[in-house]
Amino acid sequence: MRVLLVGAGGVGTAITRIAARRPFLDRMVVADYDPSRAEAAVSALGDGAGRFRAERVDAGDEAQVAALLARHECDVLLNATDPRFVMPLFRAAQGARVTYVDMAMSLSEPHPERPYEECGVKLGDEQFERAAEWEKAGALALVGMGVEPGLSDVFARYAADELFDEIEEIGVRDGADLTVEGYDFAPSFSIWTTIEECLNPPVVYEADRGWFTTEPFSEPEVFDFPEGIGPVECVNVEHEEVLLVPRWVNARRVTFKYGLGREFIDTLRTLHLLGLDRTEPVTVPSAQGPVQVSPRDVVAACLPDPATLGERMHGKTCAGTWVRGTKDGAPREVYLYHVVDNQWSMTEYGCQAVVWQTAINPVVALELLATGEWSGTGVLGPEAFPARPFLDLLNAYGSPWGMREQ
Repeated sequence: MRVLLVGAGGVGTAITRIAARRPFLDRMVVADYDPSRAEAAVSALGDGAGRFRAERVDAGDEAQVAALLARHECDVLLNATDPRFVMPLFRAAQGARVTYVDMAMSLSEPHPERPYEECGVKLGDEQFERAAEWEKAGALALVGMGVEPGLSDVFARYAADELFDEIEEIGVRDGADLTVEGYDFAPSFSIWTTIEECLNPPVVYEADRGWFTTEPFSEPEVFDFPEGIGPVECVNVEHEEVLLVPRWVNARRVTFKYGLGREFIDTLRTLHLLGLDRTEPVTVPSAQGPVQVSPRDVVAACLPDPATLGERMHGKTCAGTWVRGTKDGAPREVYLYHVVDNQWSMTEYGCQAVVWQTAINPVVALELLATGEWSGTGVLGPEAFPARPFLDLLNAYGSPWGMREQ
């Protein structure tokens, strides 16, 4: 397998460090708009860098991406950029007829008149509109293959296959007890993506109603997370799992709730009130004359790079899927989860916990595709594939998952 990895930020760098330990990879080309980031990711591998090469690429330039795929004879494009670049990279892979893997999906657009009741353009709609084209070409686009979405979706498929006869509700629940020394506000993941998913109308799925939306941060609940994290208040957030799970798994209701914390929610609301969550450029005076900048990009530039926070970060992060239903006629409720301790991920890989937890899952998926244990055509989510091989291989990577009967 020869992979073009686009994006050498925190997640992309973690991907290289995980993949360098696995033998299935023939070549990984690490490409970024900033070539110094790609070069740093490769050079950090030391003696393990032989299969890796750094390149520069503009993720928004489809022709440039296609040329890079051809020059290195890559058969997979792995997208580790933010969601703005999903569609150009998706189209570049489609044009080159190579396998495409990402960790998010194409962006949504709220309903113009009833944003907190009805869906407008849903997450992934642009990609699924092209599913027939991918299938006809005999090519695969594996979308949403990070941790959430990604591993959380694998858990949903595992629950349907092995743990339940009927499923009433699947609810992804994400929480952590992470702290960052020296910062009052320091998101552990891309603030651009965090703003996008937290301030958009959350989507809920119900079998008799389909997909619909609610107010941001709605339906608060306290969820008790395992391995010492404990109770965290979680709220509805727009997320890909709600759009993916119902396509392949039968459940009467699907939700996603994130443990953000009151201070974090208040900060996001303030950004929204000030218009600092907007992506449309505004004109700003400067010593060199007026310049156009996106308010959200300014916010991101003012905050620390999440990839650099590992040494100051303490605690654990938990991604998981709560499932309620019946088995053999009796009620059952479980929480399938994956916990990463920041101290462990920093010691073992030099990567902070949140980006490392995101990065391991596409590498596991690539290995399953390379060995043929996963195969398919079209635009598919993680739920479209058997879960057991993925979960077994995740254990083999030294990062076990867990299950708690509720």
